[in-house]
Amino acid sequence: MSRANTIAFEAPEKPRRFVFVLLNDFTLLSFAGALDALRIANRNFGADAYEWVLCGEGGESVISSAGPEFRLDMDLEELKRDDTVLICSGVNVQANTSKRMLNWLRREARRGVAIGGLCTAAHVMAKAGLLDGKRATIHWENHDSFAEEFDEVELTKSVFVVDGNRMTTAGGTSAIDLMLKLIADDHGEEVANVVADQQIYTTIRTDQDTQRLSVPTRIGVRHPKLSAVIQMMEANIEEPVSPSILAKDVGMSTRQLERLFRRYLNRSPKRYYMELRLQKARNLLMQTDMSVINVALACGFASPSHFSKCYRAHYNTTPYRERGSQATRLSV
Repeated sequence: MSRANTIAFEAPEKPRRFVFVLLNDFTLLSFAGALDALRIANRNFGADAYEWVLCGEGGESVISSAGPEFRLDMDLEELKRDDTVLICSGVNVQANTSKRMLNWLRREARRGVAIGGLCTAAHVMAKAGLLDGKRATIHWENHDSFAEEFDEVELTKSVFVVDGNRMTTAGGTSAIDLMLKLIADDHGEEVANVVADQQIYTTIRTDQDTQRLSVPTRIGVRHPKLSAVIQMMEANIEEPVSPSILAKDVGMSTRQLERLFRRYLNRSPKRYYMELRLQKARNLLMQTDMSVINVALACGFASPSHFSKCYRAHYNTTPYRERGSQATRLSV
């Protein structure tokens, strides 16, 4: 792309500095999307509207979950008060979050530094107590485990959330959406739109957009009553609703609901509901330290024995073996 294809804007007198804090196994897509938005903004200003440094524990290097290794510019040092910290994490976020990292974040937060988290880094921020009483988001796969561990955080399903000087994203390309908002806040929407256009980012999402595909898109079926029932199932995992009540709520008989599920999903409503509950249970087993009994209760099972029986039938292993085989936690 040539310089002739860019639009020149007047650069600010003082650049804004971003400190990207990289944890081992961080998600490359989120980091790259955020960083490249700043690079493209600078390119259109023809000067440095933004600066950035790579920071991490030890100050040497960090390996992303995709494999490439990144050399760091600095250790966990004292920052400038007008810096913006963006923590980048991904898989194994619990294991890769050290006490030193948490203490450093708490110290910088007390000094008034703005702090954000990309991908699973909302977990790091919450662990440090930086999200208490605030709105936040995290990747949908980590949503259940986060909600169980950090009930003092108002967790949403938004693509990104900005609450005061705390920012969180849902992972993947949502980092781009956050950066475009910050660029627009700093320099106006025209600049942000030019950056998005050069990234071939045709649909800029806001904090009002949710991160998951709609139910019809996910299941590949556009049937309003089927979608409504599945939404009710997903919203009532801990206390499952009987098929007869689900059918009544959408104006159908239980037999009609049964036929609807078998026609479009090749399984009964009861079976589909069970699979949703077991999927949540597996996420909790692999992402949290909750006891198997508490996982069972959180997923609507009245007894550990019934939970274990259903889990074995679906995953060909028991919840206890699943937990014991996971030296690392499932994440994005």
